[in-house]
Amino acid sequence: MTWPPGHERRVLASVDSTMAEAARRSAVLAGPEWILAERQQAARGRRGRTWRMPEGNFGATLAMPVNGAAPVVALRSFVAALALFDTFVAVTGRAEPFALKWPNDVLLNGGKVAGILLETHQGGRVLAIGFGVNLVETPAPGEVEEGALAPVSLASETGAAVAPEVFLDHLAAAYARREADFRTYGFAPVREAWLAGAARLGQSITARTGTSETTGTFETVDPSGNLVILTSKGRVAIAAADVFF
Repeated sequence: MTWPPGHERRVLASVDSTMAEAARRSAVLAGPEWILAERQQAARGRRGRTWRMPEGNFGATLAMPVNGAAPVVALRSFVAALALFDTFVAVTGRAEPFALKWPNDVLLNGGKVAGILLETHQGGRVLAIGFGVNLVETPAPGEVEEGALAPVSLASETGAAVAPEVFLDHLAAAYARREADFRTYGFAPVREAWLAGAARLGQSITARTGTSETTGTFETVDPSGNLVILTSKGRVAIAAADVFF
């Protein structure tokens, strides 16, 4: 594969977190920049949760200048998920074991193999997209949130042995393609492609926020990226939540 033109690449032996490094770099960012770390001492996931990255797993952040309103910028979580899906297919030669879980996880044989985290900096002018992938190891049971899907690793489930830098090569190329489509055609084709790979579409799920819980049939993702659940009282559109199966 070819490294995307105009994208910088920084590989660090060790860092607190690639998301923190992206925040520090945001003020001087000239264009898209990938930051990969072999080790992260203070990595984190969604809602500030601690996230441990064993050596050999993949932890990287794409920092890039963006334009547009915050809700449109946030739709890149779907772009990132599709890029991860493309990457998994590229390194394993298989698509059927992988699925996309709203809002920003990738599943392998029903377990969580990857997650995505989005943050903005410089007044929304810089977007940082963090990618965490269990290439070879999974978190210990005590590190997994109660009720969450069990984590799996790419190596244990598929036998694929992929070095982090090789995974980055594929991911950078895949993301650049998906980003170009998003900028050219908007969210509609991204949404269609995401739904084609969605986990539990048409099945019962539960969406939990800090104050509420909604259970019903996962009907779709709407044109704004909201999760749409059909309940006994009608359709409910949810902008942010954790989803449980």
